[in-house]
Parts: sequence; structure tokens; C-alpha cells
Amino acid sequence: MHNALTIDVEDYFMVSAFAGIVKIEEWSQYESRVERNTELLLDLLDEYETKATFFTLGWIAERYPSLIRKIFDRGHELASHGYSHRLVYDLTPEVFKEDTRTTKKIIEDVIGAEIIGYRAASYSVTKRSLWALDILAEEGFLYDSSIFPIRHDRYGYHEFDRFSKVVELQNSQRIVELPLSTVRLIGRNLPIAGGGYLRLLPLRFIKWGIGSINRKENRPAIIYLHPWELDPGQPRINGSKLSVFRHHVNIKNTEQKLKNLVGSFDFAPVKVVYAQEIESIRGSI
Repeated sequence: MHNALTIDVEDYFMVSAFAGIVKIEEWSQYESRVERNTELLLDLLDEYETKATFFTLGWIAERYPSLIRKIFDRGHELASHGYSHRLVYDLTPEVFKEDTRTTKKIIEDVIGAEIIGYRAASYSVTKRSLWALDILAEEGFLYDSSIFPIRHDRYGYHEFDRFSKVVELQNSQRIVELPLSTVRLIGRNLPIAGGGYLRLLPLRFIKWGIGSINRKENRPAIIYLHPWELDPGQPRINGSKLSVFRHHVNIKNTEQKLKNLVGSFDFAPVKVVYAQEIESIRGSI
């Protein structure tokens, strides 16, 4: 069974945990490491003959088009991560529509091909921002992977389905929602999808979780990480103790954990893993 490997392409200073300290207008003043770290990821994936989906910020695609083209030319899927990593529920529908439209055009102009997938900054499509799915469908996206069915202080919609779901929207529109992976234990959804959970949790538990989803539930898992998570030497930003902990915990082990996972499971881009669901949406448009 193929699982979906996804990369959220953003730099270390762009994360939501530091948004109160690092303003978008100041991003260009920070040392950029996104090219180096993404190329490291590309080389690692080549080594294991693995393809992934790269959810990319429009801000990065605009400034580093050669990197985006390199991702595409090496056989990976490109998708949108919004323009400047703003939380969906902090935006108006009008601003969100402009943000998604702008980013889609930037990436498509760079690679010369259609993109069909979207992931919100910090999984910020929640119960109070489900309106975003209608806008995504209107703008030509066929799938979204922004809902994390857990409880969290910044994101999460724990009542949502744990696995892929075709969501019926207004005006007879539909979109495939692909929630981040969880395992069901002691009556709760526990996250095993990657990122900080990949760094914090024992590798044995992550592998058990993916294996359980594949074998017992007969479903693919969706795993994510960021290029900066392979960069223990990145400059440190003085955020809150909790934010700094979340950002840096076990970051030195990410690369080895990722190698172990891609060597133990089959991974592919989202558009491959969920081709049947996606094509059912395309066929209804």
C-alpha cells in the first residue's frame, strides 16, 4: 500500500509559532535556508526512489522559482501552501480567495502545469473555517489536506473523519478532504502524522501507527514534515519556551527517522495515493 508523503515548503522563520516575533514584512531580513534544506530532502528522496507532494508557499515560489522547477523536474507533485503562511481562520473569505488564487497562479506559471492540492498554514481549516473549502473548490482545487482531527491549541477539528472524505459543498461543488493521520487509542485520536510528532514520538510508535493504519484499517497514512526539520544548525529564534521546544525538539534525529520510514514503507505523492477519489471530483466538474 502506498502512503502519502508530504512536504510543507517553508523556512524556519516562517512558522506560526514565531509569527508574533517575525513579521512577514521582515522575512527577507533573515538568512534563508529553504533552498539548501529542500535540496537535501530531494537528494534523500532520490536515494530511496521516493516521490512526494510539496505544498509550497507562494512567497517562496516567487523568490526561488528554480527550486520549485527543480522539485517538479525531479518527479514530485507541487501543491499550494498559501502565499505567506497566514492562518485561514484569521482571514476574511475575500482575502483567503485572493491569497489562494495568487499562489496557484505563481506556482503554475513556474512549472507550466496545473496544481490541484492545497494545505493551509498550520492546518488552520477548522470547524470555524470550513467555508475555505468552498473557496478552494471555486478556485479549481480538487483536494485539500488541511484538517487535523485532533485537539490542539492552534488547530484541530477532532470530530472530523480520520480518513479521506468527499465533502459536499455549496452550488453542487465537491472537494476531497485528506486529514492528517491519527491512530485511535483509548477513545482519542492520537497524531502520528509527522512534523513535531515525528520528532517527539519514538520511531517505533510512528511505525506501529502507520502499519496499523495500513493493515488493520486498510487505509493509507499521510505523513508530513518541513525542510527546516532536517537542519539542526539553523539560527535560533527567541520565542516562548513552548514554541522553541516544539520547533527544536529532537530536530537532530529527523533525517535518520525519515530515512527509516521511507526505507520501511512505500510512499507516493498525494495525487497518486488518492487518484481514484481525485478523479471522481474532476469528472463531476
